[in-house]
Amino acid sequence: MKILAVSDNHGDRQILQTIFAAYGDQVDAIFHCGDSEMTRDDPLFKGVQVVKGNNDFGTDFPNELQRVIGGTKIFMTHGHLYDVGMSLTRLDLKAREIGALVVLFGHTHQLAAETSQGRLYVNPGSISLPRGEFASIGGTFAIIDVQPAQMTVDFYDRQLQKVDQLHQQFQR
Repeated sequence: MKILAVSDNHGDRQILQTIFAAYGDQVDAIFHCGDSEMTRDDPLFKGVQVVKGNNDFGTDFPNELQRVIGGTKIFMTHGHLYDVGMSLTRLDLKAREIGALVVLFGHTHQLAAETSQGRLYVNPGSISLPRGEFASIGGTFAIIDVQPAQMTVDFYDRQLQKVDQLHQQFQR
């Protein structure tokens, strides 16, 4: 099962259109972790799983969602309601409660991938306004591949190029 995760484009519709056109047919699902600053009825979001971020004013996106793709339970939220800027504790408690294997979030604008007790936590970073150690890349999104023995996370830049140094593989 392969999914694409993107977050925090902050109104930059063109970059989403470029990413979705290039990778939409290569993944089983696309997830947007919030702060799109776009509307739910935008045709670009047809078939895309989207949650509401703290800058998505006046939208009716859900605050969080759960989906099962290829037998894998995925939980997604923007992150601000779970204080992800401080720690992943509240997010981890929610993931445990619902039995999610993959947890997607944004908000911090900093890419990250880690596992805890067999669950994979991924922040794809901000595609438009990156922060932190990898901000110089200029924005990122992630493609996550979940297989029976391992989970792989690859980050891509705005030019749709894989950032090889950020490749991560986790055993299940």
